[in-house]
Amino acid sequence: MDITFKLAEGHFNYRVAGIFIHDGKVLVMKDGRSPYYYLPGGRINLHEPSGEAVLREVSEELHAKTSVERLCYIVESFFIEEVSQEKFHEVAFYYLLSVPDSLIAEGDEFTRTEGKKTHRFYWKAISELPGLYFQPGFLKGRLDNLPEHPEHLVIWE
Repeated sequence: MDITFKLAEGHFNYRVAGIFIHDGKVLVMKDGRSPYYYLPGGRINLHEPSGEAVLREVSEELHAKTSVERLCYIVESFFIEEVSQEKFHEVAFYYLLSVPDSLIAEGDEFTRTEGKKTHRFYWKAISELPGLYFQPGFLKGRLDNLPEHPEHLVIWE
């Protein structure tokens, strides 16, 4: 059971995201619902540690096995989601993950299906992110210099 719930005042999400970096590029994704690029990941299940959740989510979306290198960010964010126009309060863990050779072999763009969903993945130059519609925005200036130890951030977007 995903840890997410909706109230009259807004939506709460407890989620994870995986950061894959290779050769100055970051792996981002898009789906038919969102106009912006974002990192692979998803919601944490009840009674699931965040490190296990990110590996599960990446496996479901990318059909690839990876391992956690380190936790980079713990982020409390408050934003209005563009598609649904809902107010969100989100707690998210951003993990740097090892890059499987299979993802590099796919090239700069590839597609995966997850049930009825189709995800498009792109290797984008980190230097390109400031000019892309990429969420969450706070990562645009942080992916080229990831912290060695977890940072806690509170973001109002």
